[in-house]
Amino acid sequence: MSAPERREDNLQKLRDMVKDIDFCMLTTVDEKGDLHSRPMSSNGDIDPNGDIWFFTSVSSHKVSEIEKLPKVNVSFADPENQHYVSITGRAQLVRDQNKIEELWRPEFKMWFPEGKDDPEIALLRISLEKAEYWDSPSSTIGYALSFVSSVVTGKEADYGENKKLDFN
Repeated sequence: MSAPERREDNLQKLRDMVKDIDFCMLTTVDEKGDLHSRPMSSNGDIDPNGDIWFFTSVSSHKVSEIEKLPKVNVSFADPENQHYVSITGRAQLVRDQNKIEELWRPEFKMWFPEGKDDPEIALLRISLEKAEYWDSPSSTIGYALSFVSSVVTGKEADYGENKKLDFN
């Protein structure tokens, strides 16, 4: 009998899959009820608590969307390594200067010219609730070879792992 899955193990799997993906897509629901996605830099990290942090402008459209409906999706894609992660969570605006200091990187000045003290700067915290991932065992070439091998041998191809996780 296998050991029960632990939250920490599942979270670490997600963290390993997204660690090299800087940009992801953040999807919110707009005032008409339509989905609205935009690229965001997550620094390739999900913190140990299961939170994803984004820098944002307080007056941005996504902030007003999140205030109305905080349920969001964050999607990561690394086609080269066949890693795909979709996360559902709750978003919250955070104006904590200590957390801003902790997460700040100099390259963020391109979006916040006044730096960490920009009066418009804030953070979005996405608290992970559910996730699904697809983790293929190899590159696109390896994936294709596995498919061809399955056709030749008649054995099922190894398409990798697909798993749904619930963090509630």
